[in-house]
Amino acid sequence: MKAFSTYYEKVQEVLEKVKNTQSENLEKAAETLAQTLGRDGLIHAFGTGHSHLVAEEIFYRAGGLAPVNAWLEPSLTGQEQVTKSEYTERMEGWGEILLDYHKPEPRDTLIVISNSGRNAAPIEVAASAKNRGIPVIAILSTDHSLNTTSRHSSGKKLLDVADIIIDNCGVRGDATFQLPGLKTPIGPTSNISAFFIVHSLVVMAIEKILQQGQTPPVFLSGNIDEGREHNEELLERYWSRIKNW
Repeated sequence: MKAFSTYYEKVQEVLEKVKNTQSENLEKAAETLAQTLGRDGLIHAFGTGHSHLVAEEIFYRAGGLAPVNAWLEPSLTGQEQVTKSEYTERMEGWGEILLDYHKPEPRDTLIVISNSGRNAAPIEVAASAKNRGIPVIAILSTDHSLNTTSRHSSGKKLLDVADIIIDNCGVRGDATFQLPGLKTPIGPTSNISAFFIVHSLVVMAIEKILQQGQTPPVFLSGNIDEGREHNEELLERYWSRIKNW
Protein backbone atom coordinates (compact mmCIF):
# COMPACT_ATOMS: atom_id res chain seq x y z
CA MET A 1 0.00 0.00 0.00
CA LYS A 2 2.98 2.34 0.25
CA ALA A 3 2.96 3.02 -3.50
CA PHE A 4 -0.77 3.70 -3.42
CA SER A 5 -0.46 6.12 -0.50
CA THR A 6 2.47 7.94 -2.10
CA TYR A 7 0.65 8.29 -5.40
CA TYR A 8 -2.50 9.49 -3.68
CA GLU A 9 -0.49 12.17 -1.91
CA LYS A 10 1.19 13.26 -5.16
CA VAL A 11 -2.17 13.59 -6.89
CA GLN A 12 -3.53 15.59 -3.96
CA GLU A 13 -0.50 17.88 -4.09
CA VAL A 14 -0.97 18.53 -7.79
CA LEU A 15 -4.68 19.26 -7.51
CA GLU A 16 -4.11 21.51 -4.51
CA LYS A 17 -1.47 23.40 -6.47
CA VAL A 18 -3.90 23.83 -9.37
CA LYS A 19 -6.47 25.24 -6.97
CA ASN A 20 -3.99 27.61 -5.31
CA THR A 21 -2.11 28.86 -8.38
CA GLN A 22 -4.43 28.62 -11.37
CA SER A 23 -7.65 30.22 -10.15
CA GLU A 24 -7.07 33.44 -12.09
CA ASN A 25 -6.33 31.64 -15.35
CA LEU A 26 -9.26 29.29 -14.80
CA GLU A 27 -11.52 32.30 -14.29
CA LYS A 28 -10.30 33.95 -17.51
CA ALA A 29 -10.74 30.74 -19.46
CA ALA A 30 -14.22 30.10 -18.06
CA GLU A 31 -15.25 33.64 -18.94
CA THR A 32 -14.00 33.06 -22.49
CA LEU A 33 -16.09 29.88 -22.72
CA ALA A 34 -19.14 31.64 -21.31
CA GLN A 35 -18.78 34.35 -23.94
CA THR A 36 -18.52 31.66 -26.59
CA LEU A 37 -21.73 30.04 -25.37
CA GLY A 38 -23.42 33.44 -25.19
CA ARG A 39 -22.81 34.00 -28.91
CA ASP A 40 -23.92 30.45 -29.79
CA GLY A 41 -20.37 29.33 -30.50
CA LEU A 42 -18.76 25.94 -30.13
CA ILE A 43 -16.04 24.80 -27.76
CA HIS A 44 -13.49 22.83 -29.76
CA ALA A 45 -10.99 20.59 -27.95
CA PHE A 46 -7.83 19.00 -29.33
CA GLY A 47 -4.97 16.93 -28.00
CA THR A 48 -2.55 14.32 -29.29
CA GLY A 49 -1.47 11.08 -27.64
CA HIS A 50 -2.87 10.69 -24.13
CA SER A 51 -3.91 14.35 -24.20
CA HIS A 52 -6.66 13.53 -26.70
CA LEU A 53 -8.43 11.76 -23.84
CA VAL A 54 -8.91 15.15 -22.18
CA ALA A 55 -10.61 16.51 -25.30
CA GLU A 56 -12.79 13.41 -25.46
CA GLU A 57 -13.61 13.67 -21.75
CA ILE A 58 -15.91 16.68 -22.23
CA PHE A 59 -17.40 15.51 -25.53
CA TYR A 60 -21.01 14.20 -25.63
CA ARG A 61 -20.99 13.72 -21.89
CA ALA A 62 -23.62 13.56 -19.15
CA GLY A 63 -23.55 16.78 -17.14
CA GLY A 64 -21.45 18.44 -19.84
CA LEU A 65 -22.11 20.99 -22.52
CA ALA A 66 -23.63 20.00 -25.84
CA PRO A 67 -21.74 22.48 -28.09
CA VAL A 68 -18.39 20.71 -27.67
CA ASN A 69 -16.52 19.36 -30.69
CA ALA A 70 -13.60 17.05 -29.93
CA TRP A 71 -11.01 16.84 -32.71
CA LEU A 72 -10.18 13.13 -32.56
CA GLU A 73 -7.79 12.74 -35.48
CA PRO A 74 -7.03 8.98 -35.65
CA SER A 75 -3.43 9.43 -36.78
CA LEU A 76 -2.67 11.57 -33.73
CA THR A 77 -4.61 10.01 -30.86
CA GLY A 78 -2.60 6.83 -30.35
CA GLN A 79 -5.74 4.73 -29.94
CA GLU A 80 -4.21 2.49 -32.59
CA GLN A 81 -0.62 2.24 -33.78
CA VAL A 82 0.52 4.31 -30.83
CA THR A 83 4.20 4.35 -31.82
CA LYS A 84 3.25 5.86 -35.18
CA SER A 85 1.29 8.65 -33.54
CA GLU A 86 4.39 9.54 -31.55
CA TYR A 87 5.95 10.57 -34.85
CA THR A 88 2.90 12.08 -36.51
CA GLU A 89 2.33 14.54 -33.66
CA ARG A 90 5.80 15.92 -34.42
CA MET A 91 4.96 16.55 -38.09
CA GLU A 92 4.21 20.05 -39.30
CA GLY A 93 1.19 20.81 -41.48
CA TRP A 94 -1.60 19.56 -39.23
CA GLY A 95 -2.84 23.00 -38.22
CA GLU A 96 -4.42 24.14 -41.46
CA ILE A 97 -5.63 20.62 -42.31
CA LEU A 98 -7.59 20.25 -39.08
CA LEU A 99 -8.95 23.79 -39.11
CA ASP A 100 -10.08 23.45 -42.71
CA TYR A 101 -11.88 20.23 -41.77
CA HIS A 102 -13.55 21.30 -38.53
CA LYS A 103 -14.14 24.89 -39.67
CA PRO A 104 -14.11 26.71 -36.32
CA GLU A 105 -15.40 30.29 -36.40
CA PRO A 106 -14.33 33.43 -34.50
CA ARG A 107 -17.37 33.02 -32.23
CA ASP A 108 -15.91 29.67 -31.09
CA THR A 109 -13.08 28.82 -28.67
CA LEU A 110 -10.40 26.14 -28.98
CA ILE A 111 -8.91 24.24 -26.04
CA VAL A 112 -5.55 22.60 -26.84
CA ILE A 113 -4.14 20.03 -24.44
CA SER A 114 -0.47 19.03 -24.54
CA ASN A 115 1.50 18.14 -21.44
CA SER A 116 4.88 19.09 -22.93
CA GLY A 117 3.60 21.76 -25.31
CA ARG A 118 6.57 21.03 -27.59
CA ASN A 119 5.22 18.97 -30.49
CA ALA A 120 4.32 20.46 -33.84
CA ALA A 121 0.69 19.39 -34.16
CA PRO A 122 -0.74 21.12 -31.06
CA ILE A 123 1.46 24.16 -31.63
CA GLU A 124 0.28 24.54 -35.22
CA VAL A 125 -3.36 23.92 -34.39
CA ALA A 126 -3.21 26.68 -31.77
CA ALA A 127 -1.32 29.09 -34.02
CA SER A 128 -3.63 28.48 -36.99
CA ALA A 129 -6.69 29.05 -34.82
CA LYS A 130 -5.30 32.34 -33.51
CA ASN A 131 -4.59 33.43 -37.08
CA ARG A 132 -8.28 32.93 -37.80
CA GLY A 133 -9.36 35.00 -34.81
CA ILE A 134 -10.32 32.09 -32.58
CA PRO A 135 -9.42 32.33 -28.86
CA VAL A 136 -7.08 29.55 -27.71
CA ILE A 137 -6.87 28.06 -24.21
CA ALA A 138 -3.95 25.72 -23.50
CA ILE A 139 -3.70 23.12 -20.75
CA LEU A 140 -0.09 22.02 -20.22
CA SER A 141 2.73 21.51 -17.75
CA THR A 142 4.72 24.73 -17.57
CA ASP A 143 7.50 22.91 -15.73
CA HIS A 144 7.89 20.45 -18.59
CA SER A 145 7.43 23.03 -21.33
CA LEU A 146 9.87 25.56 -19.93
CA ASN A 147 12.52 22.89 -19.45
CA THR A 148 12.45 21.40 -22.94
CA THR A 149 12.91 22.52 -26.55
CA SER A 150 10.31 23.03 -29.25
CA ARG A 151 9.89 20.45 -32.00
CA HIS A 152 8.46 23.07 -34.37
CA SER A 153 10.60 24.87 -36.92
CA SER A 154 9.45 28.24 -35.55
CA GLY A 155 11.06 27.44 -32.22
CA LYS A 156 7.78 28.27 -30.49
CA LYS A 157 5.95 26.13 -27.96
CA LEU A 158 2.26 25.94 -27.17
CA LEU A 159 2.66 28.35 -24.27
CA ASP A 160 4.06 30.91 -26.73
CA VAL A 161 0.98 30.94 -28.95
CA ALA A 162 -2.07 30.33 -26.73
CA ASP A 163 -4.11 33.22 -25.33
CA ILE A 164 -4.68 31.66 -21.91
CA ILE A 165 -2.34 29.12 -20.28
CA ILE A 166 -3.54 26.80 -17.54
CA ASP A 167 -0.77 24.88 -15.80
CA ASN A 168 -1.64 21.28 -14.92
CA CYS A 169 1.06 21.65 -12.24
CA GLY A 170 2.74 18.39 -13.17
CA VAL A 171 6.48 17.77 -13.15
CA ARG A 172 8.79 17.48 -16.13
CA GLY A 173 8.42 13.97 -17.52
CA ASP A 174 5.00 13.61 -15.83
CA ALA A 175 5.85 10.68 -13.51
CA THR A 176 5.98 11.88 -9.90
CA PHE A 177 7.89 9.47 -7.64
CA GLN A 178 10.29 6.54 -7.50
CA LEU A 179 10.27 3.21 -5.70
CA PRO A 180 13.35 1.49 -4.26
CA GLY A 181 14.96 -0.77 -6.83
CA LEU A 182 13.60 1.13 -9.86
CA LYS A 183 15.38 4.09 -11.44
CA THR A 184 12.44 5.01 -13.67
CA PRO A 185 9.87 7.32 -12.01
CA ILE A 186 6.20 6.29 -11.95
CA GLY A 187 2.83 7.82 -11.12
CA PRO A 188 1.82 10.26 -13.90
CA THR A 189 -0.59 13.07 -13.06
CA SER A 190 -1.05 15.05 -16.28
CA ASN A 191 -4.42 13.62 -17.31
CA ILE A 192 -5.79 13.43 -13.77
CA SER A 193 -5.07 17.12 -13.39
CA ALA A 194 -6.21 18.03 -16.89
CA PHE A 195 -9.51 16.17 -16.44
CA PHE A 196 -10.14 18.20 -13.30
CA ILE A 197 -9.18 21.43 -15.07
CA VAL A 198 -11.30 20.91 -18.16
CA HIS A 199 -14.38 19.86 -16.17
CA SER A 200 -13.83 22.85 -13.88
CA LEU A 201 -13.91 25.11 -16.92
CA VAL A 202 -17.17 23.56 -18.04
CA VAL A 203 -18.94 23.88 -14.69
CA MET A 204 -17.64 27.44 -14.22
CA ALA A 205 -18.86 28.43 -17.68
CA ILE A 206 -22.27 26.88 -16.97
CA GLU A 207 -22.49 28.86 -13.73
CA LYS A 208 -21.72 32.08 -15.59
CA ILE A 209 -24.40 31.40 -18.20
CA LEU A 210 -26.96 30.80 -15.47
CA GLN A 211 -25.97 34.05 -13.79
CA GLN A 212 -26.76 35.79 -17.07
CA GLY A 213 -30.29 34.42 -16.96
CA GLN A 214 -29.78 31.89 -19.75
CA THR A 215 -30.27 28.14 -19.79
CA PRO A 216 -27.02 26.38 -20.71
CA PRO A 217 -27.24 23.45 -23.17
CA VAL A 218 -26.30 20.55 -20.88
CA PHE A 219 -26.60 16.85 -21.69
CA LEU A 220 -28.36 14.34 -19.45
CA SER A 221 -27.10 10.78 -19.10
CA GLY A 222 -28.34 8.56 -21.91
CA ASN A 223 -28.80 5.83 -19.33
CA ILE A 224 -31.69 7.48 -17.53
CA ASP A 225 -35.18 7.18 -18.99
CA GLU A 226 -35.66 10.82 -19.96
CA GLY A 227 -32.08 11.30 -21.17
CA ARG A 228 -32.48 10.50 -24.84
CA GLU A 229 -35.50 12.76 -25.34
CA HIS A 230 -33.72 15.64 -23.62
CA ASN A 231 -30.49 15.11 -25.56
CA GLU A 232 -32.21 14.73 -28.94
CA GLU A 233 -33.16 18.41 -28.93
CA LEU A 234 -29.54 19.41 -28.28
CA LEU A 235 -28.21 17.05 -30.94
CA GLU A 236 -30.58 18.56 -33.49
CA ARG A 237 -29.51 22.08 -32.54
CA TYR A 238 -25.79 21.48 -33.14
CA TRP A 239 -25.83 18.54 -35.55
CA SER A 240 -24.65 20.40 -38.64
CA ARG A 241 -21.69 22.04 -36.85
CA ILE A 242 -20.11 19.15 -34.93
CA LYS A 243 -18.10 16.71 -37.06
CA ASN A 244 -17.85 13.73 -34.70
CA TRP A 245 -21.54 13.14 -33.95
